[in-house]
Amino acid sequence: MTESEVHATIKPLIMTFMQELIKHYWGPLYHFVKANPELIKTLPGFLLDHEKVIVYVGRTHIAVEYTGSEFIEELKPEGRLELQYHDYSTKDCNLLEQIIGFEYDSTLDIPMSLPAVSEGLLLPTNRGWDKLSELGWNFTAQNSIMGFNTPSPEPMLGQFTRIVNGMFFDADDSGLKSRRIKWLDFFPISFDGSEDQVDCIGFNLEKMKNLVGPDANYSYPIPDDYKFVQLPKINKFIEKWGSKACSEPDITSYLAEPENEFILTMKFGAINVYSELTCEWQSEDRKDIRPDFFVVQPNGYADIVEFKLPNISKHTVVGTSNRETFGAWLNSYISQTRVYSSYFDDPNNRKWFEEKYGFKVHKPRRYLVVGRRHDFDSDAWREIMCDYKDLDILTFDDLIDGVAVQFYK
Repeated sequence: MTESEVHATIKPLIMTFMQELIKHYWGPLYHFVKANPELIKTLPGFLLDHEKVIVYVGRTHIAVEYTGSEFIEELKPEGRLELQYHDYSTKDCNLLEQIIGFEYDSTLDIPMSLPAVSEGLLLPTNRGWDKLSELGWNFTAQNSIMGFNTPSPEPMLGQFTRIVNGMFFDADDSGLKSRRIKWLDFFPISFDGSEDQVDCIGFNLEKMKNLVGPDANYSYPIPDDYKFVQLPKINKFIEKWGSKACSEPDITSYLAEPENEFILTMKFGAINVYSELTCEWQSEDRKDIRPDFFVVQPNGYADIVEFKLPNISKHTVVGTSNRETFGAWLNSYISQTRVYSSYFDDPNNRKWFEEKYGFKVHKPRRYLVVGRRHDFDSDAWREIMCDYKDLDILTFDDLIDGVAVQFYK
């Protein structure tokens, strides 16, 4: 059977399932909250205002995953539902592993049955544990139920199972792999695949009415202490650059998001952060430049932070003893930041920039964030650094540690 034929076969089942879910759960939940409007700002917003609903069909369960904002300001009228679905009913597999995208590598050759409700699961594979530890991921930042050497987790046969705020990690040659699940419900089904041409799947969602009241009164686990609000964001940043698939724009766009600017303000003692401002040359006909970040100090003057990738495949220091120098690739990065400095040496550029953006830049300190700490573990590179004026080379480890340590003073 081709993939298109499979989808054509499974779609009527999913449509029937969603109609039953609306009848026994979404509809009653909507009306319950409408009758108790004080709950609007506390219940998990994505249960009623779905960004996307993803349905996974297996042989023992149908799973429904919700994505969207944890909060809503008001009940919205019913709109078009963005629905995705995946059919795993033709495979003898662990449905949860299919959903998160990787298999577990436990030395225990037994499955792990999930409880009826799991809040704050943190279940890395052994490969994932090793990679998170290597990256300096902060385990204490997460108020979670953690597992070590975890067998393959799966819902119990015949039982409804729910995962709320679950985190799953793996790693391979491309780096860290992460999967976060805000809310995932597994509905038990009966499956009969004995017929060659037809699979029979049955389900009953009437008991979902019993969850309407509890779910309407449920508050999604959002940390309220500042430290535990911010530290998970640092962990997410580590997860992002921990993958070799991550690009420089991926890194800078994450740090530029308003809720993540604290990473740069705390590390560099800044009062404001500005991302990728275009700098036009006023006295020369040269191509515009766009430094990654300007970090404005309390004195009103800004320094410049430039990001490159954390994964380095070349030597940082080359040359023979007593004749060491930075590798050509690193010197090219340094030259890029030197152009930024040259731009602000021109008073016409400084005047234009201040009038356009509202803050000053003159003789800026330049920070180049690149590589990992183990890439710069020799004394030679520190001696070479002394030859560079107004330049600091920081590793991603330096950046993370410089922020995280401030939460533990």
